[in-house]
Amino acid sequence: MPPPRLRRLVQLYLGLGLYGASGSLLLLAGLGLDPWDVLHQGLSRRIGLGVGTWAIIAGAAVLLLWIPLRQRPGIGTLSNVVVVGAVIDLMLATISPPHALALRIALLLGGVFLNGIATGAYIGAGLGPGPRDGLMTGWARRGHPIWRVRTTIELSVFAIGWALGGTVGVGTIVYAASIGPLAHFFIPLLAITPPHAGGHPGESDDATATALTPAAVPGTPGRASGRTSRRPRGVWRRR
Repeated sequence: MPPPRLRRLVQLYLGLGLYGASGSLLLLAGLGLDPWDVLHQGLSRRIGLGVGTWAIIAGAAVLLLWIPLRQRPGIGTLSNVVVVGAVIDLMLATISPPHALALRIALLLGGVFLNGIATGAYIGAGLGPGPRDGLMTGWARRGHPIWRVRTTIELSVFAIGWALGGTVGVGTIVYAASIGPLAHFFIPLLAITPPHAGGHPGESDDATATALTPAAVPGTPGRASGRTSRRPRGVWRRR
């Protein structure tokens, strides 16, 4: 684990706890969920068990898909599987859903915003991406554009969850439109720079943060690599 170790661990678990709490706010608002929670809630309604429990089960199942992609989980990856789902189940068991529309809207907006902060916090800790993020980047490294991979995964999960009875509504649209810009802002802002790194504050040389940027994934726009750049004309190799 690269230094500063304590700060990374604290930021990781605060981020994961906040991610679970923000997901709970969306569930309590009842105005629409993000695609993965639509799936978790649909499974909960059809089969039983809590939404958080299904988040843990689904996270573990997604980790199995890392094997053919040759992805290696970190402590943050494994913690993500357990902590987020546990926090969701705890909050839903202790807090009753509100009935006032104004309060439900406030929970929705607060949940989406806090989810963006949480995403930046746990990814910025640099201790391993979440199972779903790793699936996306691992698949994209096979030569597929990252936007196509993300869209395919999200739409597939959304369709299955909706068919199972998960809540879809205006909150789903708000989340889909907002989480990208929020993550784009908070991931670099909360990325931890090792003491020996010579970058600017907020920049990290950690592979986890780099893996989520388009330039690091084949098939996406970015600076050409040494393997793909062409030799300038007029330059001959000398033996």
